[in-house]
Amino acid sequence: MMSDLCSHLVESDYAVSQDYDCIAQATGPVASNHDKDERTELTQKSIQAEDKQTDCLLETESVPEHSVPQTATEQLTVMPPHEQVEPSPSSSSSSSFEIVDMDPLKQLYEPVYPHWFYCKKLDSRDTWVPFSRGDSQKLEEAFLSGQDPNKIVVATDGGRFDVYLGQRMRFPVYWEQAATEVRRCSWFYKGDKDSRYIPYTEDFSERLEEAYMIALTLNEWKMRIELSSSEMVILHNPKLMVHYQPLGISDEWASSPAENSRQRTVKRAIESISVEIPPDEPSQIDHLMFMIHGIGPACDLRFRSIIHCVNDFRSASLNLLQTHFKKAQGELKIGRVEFLPVNWHSVLHGDATGVDKDIQRITLPSIGRLRNFTNETLLDLFFYNSPTYCQTIVDTVASEMNQLYVIFQQRNPEFQGGVSVVGHSLGSLILFDLLTNQKDSSKSDNRSEKAKSRNPCTEEAIQTLPEVLQELGLSEYSNVLQKEKVDLEALRLCTELDLKELGVPLGPRKKILSFVKSKKNRKTCTVNPVQHSAQEYEENATLDSVQLTISQTTEEKEDRDLLQPLLSSSVSTVDYEYFDVGIGQVSINYPRLLFKPDAFFAFGSPIGMFLTVRGLKRIDPNYSFPTCKSFFNIYHPFDPVAYRIEPMILPDTEIEPMLIPHHKGRKRMHLELKESLTRMSADIKNNVLGSLRNAWQSFTRFQIPALPPQTDCDATMPPQPELEKERKAEVRRVVEDTVSTKEKEEMDIKVGMLNGGRRIDYVLQEKPIESFNEYLFALQSHLCYWESEDTALLLLKEIYQNLGIILEHVQ
Repeated sequence: MMSDLCSHLVESDYAVSQDYDCIAQATGPVASNHDKDERTELTQKSIQAEDKQTDCLLETESVPEHSVPQTATEQLTVMPPHEQVEPSPSSSSSSSFEIVDMDPLKQLYEPVYPHWFYCKKLDSRDTWVPFSRGDSQKLEEAFLSGQDPNKIVVATDGGRFDVYLGQRMRFPVYWEQAATEVRRCSWFYKGDKDSRYIPYTEDFSERLEEAYMIALTLNEWKMRIELSSSEMVILHNPKLMVHYQPLGISDEWASSPAENSRQRTVKRAIESISVEIPPDEPSQIDHLMFMIHGIGPACDLRFRSIIHCVNDFRSASLNLLQTHFKKAQGELKIGRVEFLPVNWHSVLHGDATGVDKDIQRITLPSIGRLRNFTNETLLDLFFYNSPTYCQTIVDTVASEMNQLYVIFQQRNPEFQGGVSVVGHSLGSLILFDLLTNQKDSSKSDNRSEKAKSRNPCTEEAIQTLPEVLQELGLSEYSNVLQKEKVDLEALRLCTELDLKELGVPLGPRKKILSFVKSKKNRKTCTVNPVQHSAQEYEENATLDSVQLTISQTTEEKEDRDLLQPLLSSSVSTVDYEYFDVGIGQVSINYPRLLFKPDAFFAFGSPIGMFLTVRGLKRIDPNYSFPTCKSFFNIYHPFDPVAYRIEPMILPDTEIEPMLIPHHKGRKRMHLELKESLTRMSADIKNNVLGSLRNAWQSFTRFQIPALPPQTDCDATMPPQPELEKERKAEVRRVVEDTVSTKEKEEMDIKVGMLNGGRRIDYVLQEKPIESFNEYLFALQSHLCYWESEDTALLLLKEIYQNLGIILEHVQ
């Protein structure tokens, strides 16, 4: 039966191909089987070639019913076995076979439902990616709304992109990136070397859909849809539709399109192709997080920008919300966290600064690639230590975050969540300096009001002479003083003799002089905190025996305690509020942020190293950021750039960093095995040493010829081996209790106020393959945070923990 079907398809195909030009002129680009009367006889050689080609097509392109989901039209076309008509013996010689559908209702046509795609660059190639079903539905509804498409803008991808429907273009909202094409797709093709299905243009998809509707309704296949003189699509049947693309060299003797063309599989509707449709993002946004990159334009080993890395981190967080906060999401208690990238490298190395041109003029021509890498990446560290370019970097980071925050609030007016910041590598140091130099307006106002309330030198409102005399109860002398044209300023210059000559009695004279004296004291009284220049700071930082002292009253000391000092060490006690250069960084103006971050997360951060290089030995345990409540230092154990923070706060205490749990709910197996082997070796060592000790004691013990008389007390004592067993059991029990409570004790350790008294240093678990060679994976470990699910889970845990949502443990 299959051979008869193939013969029938071949015979019909050849007849149409021979008279294709005539039929195209008479009936247009779509031809049907009504032109069978004009067929000519083909040679036996061409029939065999085409028969072979058709067999190959059916074997390679046909898909069983159970493996590919069918559309409604395809289910109507495929006949069940009991309804198929067997060919008669007389008809077998003509190699014809007809598919008969006895029920006309099965030929009803159902329009295809399109899905919207957008094009993006992937490995230097254009790749078409589907929108989520929710975004595609919004675009389709806007398309069918009947409004002017040039005035329709649809927000997609969680509000991070806007699609201009009339232009069919997709533009980013929060960052600069080239616009991408958008397409309404219903028909797709894929070649032998293509890994993904590619959608046809909207115009050609309409032509294909029209031809498919005619073929399905009339049950007349073998339709050709022409793209050009030598490129076409043939609809063999609902399951077999082929796009014939001409090869580079044409063959005039070719008897069929398949002999001189490249074949592509054609599919109708997105349900018939293998493509992963991204899930819809929750519309509710619980938290906003800005992510700042480190040195260089690339953020990972694939040399991707901060935009692509943040996209991966956002995708990982969405997946973790579905697995570790499934119950809260199901109850609609939480939505999602929005991550936005902040790019400062492009501004620093742009045309506005001209630094790249200046560096290029002095760069040697040898080892060009290495020098270019150095100029684009490592020089950023030196730029940050330059007053000129440090100001540019800090201004860019602050202005970008402020601008993104304003845009986000405008597009999400109902947002009531918090804001946090993330810095990777040098980006974490930029954020640390920026947050350290923020001013809490509420605390500043309270301090100023408190100072004014007790400060006798506070300026009063400007008073006139009659008001002063009325306040002193000497209004009757106002005319006398005004007659001599004495105002308040002249009164301050008057002596007791001058007042006596004016006829002012002794009592009023003393009151006026007392008032003038108090005014003079208030005017000359000033509160001048000790100001230190950068040079003085550097000199003081190099002297180990010099102690910086600032004279102050008890009340001033209370005010300064409100601004916790950043550093206090045996070398110097630094009050950060009274230093122009702060913690050793260059003296610049730090802009103010429009928001107060809830938390600051540092990835692979060199903050500890930079603080030490700046000459600061210890962070005061009472110090905290003025506007940020929490600080987390997250690092990989093999990261060559990362440094710890806790030893600078507690230099006399040795504590291990907090181990970040694996996102699957347990410690990695190789780490558990390592700890078990370590514990086992310690037990074996103790047992061996104990056995050797007992043997040595037995060997060196003197022989006693006779035992002394046994007393009643000795009879009640247990034998010596029993005592040894009890002692060992007690020691083992103490060790186990110590190991089990070690982690809890480390968590309960109070490490200053930089993170509200909680732990600051958090270390990731290395992968098993990374433990074989630390140096081999050193660079990768510094760039692993963007794709680390463990890191993303820690951020989500801290964010939602403040909202009262508990992390669900997944085994």
